[in-house]
Amino acid sequence: MKLNYKRTILVGFAFFLISVFWQAYDATIPVILTNKYGMSQFWSGVIMALDNVLAVVMLPIFGAISDRCRSRYGKRTPFITVGTIFAAIAIITLSFVDNAQLKALGEAGKIDDPKGLSIVYNDQKDAQLITPEGEKFVLADMFTEEEFSSITCKIEIIPADGLMKSLTGNDIRPDTTSGSFVLTNEFAEGTFDEYLAQIKNADTVALLEALYDLEVPVTVLGDEAYILTASLSQETVGALTGILGNSAKSITHPYYTNYVSPARQAYAAAQTAADNSSLITFIVILLLVLIAMATFRSPAVALMPDVTLKPLRSKGNAVINLMGNAGGILVLVLGMVFSTSAVQNAMMSYTTYYAVVAGIMLASLGLFLATVKEPQWAAQAAADSIKYGIEEEKKEEDTADKRRLSKAEKKSLLLILASIVLWFFGYNAVTSKYAVYAGNILDKDYNTTMLIAQASAIVAFFPAGIIASKVGRKKTILAGITALATSFAIAAFMRDTSPDWIMSAIFALAGISFATINVNSLPMVVEMCTGADVGKYTGFYYTASMSAQMITPLVSGWLMDKMGMTVLFPYAAIFVGLSFVTMFMVKHGDAKVEAKKGLEALDVDD
Repeated sequence: MKLNYKRTILVGFAFFLISVFWQAYDATIPVILTNKYGMSQFWSGVIMALDNVLAVVMLPIFGAISDRCRSRYGKRTPFITVGTIFAAIAIITLSFVDNAQLKALGEAGKIDDPKGLSIVYNDQKDAQLITPEGEKFVLADMFTEEEFSSITCKIEIIPADGLMKSLTGNDIRPDTTSGSFVLTNEFAEGTFDEYLAQIKNADTVALLEALYDLEVPVTVLGDEAYILTASLSQETVGALTGILGNSAKSITHPYYTNYVSPARQAYAAAQTAADNSSLITFIVILLLVLIAMATFRSPAVALMPDVTLKPLRSKGNAVINLMGNAGGILVLVLGMVFSTSAVQNAMMSYTTYYAVVAGIMLASLGLFLATVKEPQWAAQAAADSIKYGIEEEKKEEDTADKRRLSKAEKKSLLLILASIVLWFFGYNAVTSKYAVYAGNILDKDYNTTMLIAQASAIVAFFPAGIIASKVGRKKTILAGITALATSFAIAAFMRDTSPDWIMSAIFALAGISFATINVNSLPMVVEMCTGADVGKYTGFYYTASMSAQMITPLVSGWLMDKMGMTVLFPYAAIFVGLSFVTMFMVKHGDAKVEAKKGLEALDVDD
């Protein structure tokens, strides 16, 4: 008894194309809603929860319907085919509505356009707005129209670690919250060398001495100080980078993140309120896309258990998740090619991007249909289950019989489903809001960090399945929960000044952790049912996960609006941590630990 990896990979193309869609959806829809329609994090969370509302209702229904489907193409394939084709067409149509809204915003929808920023300023100058960190402000109190319209999304700086700390710690920062100054003007002649002699830190002395000797303007923007290259000659830039050991780099202008983006979003919200026809059309088409996806998600996921023996399902689920992550990685790479998460592309058109995504989905469907022989493979799996004593042979008239769960099994099933709800409460809060969080709090590329998480998950899928066969699914999941909660807790302290390698390590750990959980959770649910109920129990799994994904964008979005975006990762860490408690109490749904003789010794001890 061995897993047929080739067949499982081919079956996995159904989940591959599903993941392609959802990766593109999570990366772009929140950005469109907040940037082009001006929605708050709460209301964008409401729209993002639509797919989960539909899933809670539709996934169990279509899972059960597919259980009873008797098509000559199989129980699951017809749903996968029709749903994919409709979703691919609808998502391209969605981009046309997005383009119409961008056109309606006019020059205000253009990046780094002084005229557009003037329009935004005059419309919103007296409104009370809020920064991504949760601080309230009024444009007119902070900027003139000329100052505001001159803010660009990017500035080029020469990195100088600890510059603001050096200035404030040595009492030489002028009393200003913005503007530029030159150290030469802050000291009387002959006093600067005397001042440096009192400073013990050699790096600080070298930094201040370089700024003084080269007469470099230091620009203060709020709580940070920068060395901008725009006002420097090439010779000065070269000399300064040589002294500091850093090359010039481009960063997002802090005023753009804190003031321009909120003001533009408020302007977009005002335009949407004046004419909401585009928003209504967008939501209607989005609803049709989500309905199409909901019709075949349960059938697509149930197909793997249909053609895989129970003891092999953790390994089979590892392959399916590997295929799903491969689809996600492909779209993340696509996002890097199109620079979808770049600040300067916050108002981009997504037509070409969505067309490529739809093309990948349809190509995957074509490969699936050409290679997967669902009826034959499912029949063979059923025969093998009887051969190895995993399932008892049933008479034809009894094939619809359902195995009743014992009281203890029902309790374990409910605890598993509760655990799924809790860890998805934490995990989906991050995935649904990270596209916005990355640009506003971390100044990191969304696609890059998520690519690290997805790639790390791929590495973990097979080991997670193998480890589960050795020590049990429950213990493996508990280890994954611990690591995921830890990664989110550490991420709560990360900001735009944090080293990139730390954030990369955190996302790598998160990817490995969630892969460890995800590979083993669905098999624990379907382990308790017979083959006739796989679609139904898959529906239970998705009802739990989608219920969490329906609610958590609303709750996390509301908290981010009220407390600032930095609440996201503490929120996620708490809910993932709570899932440890419920999973710890689970007693059923696991498989026996693998004996020395191999997979043949595996069985279900429920």
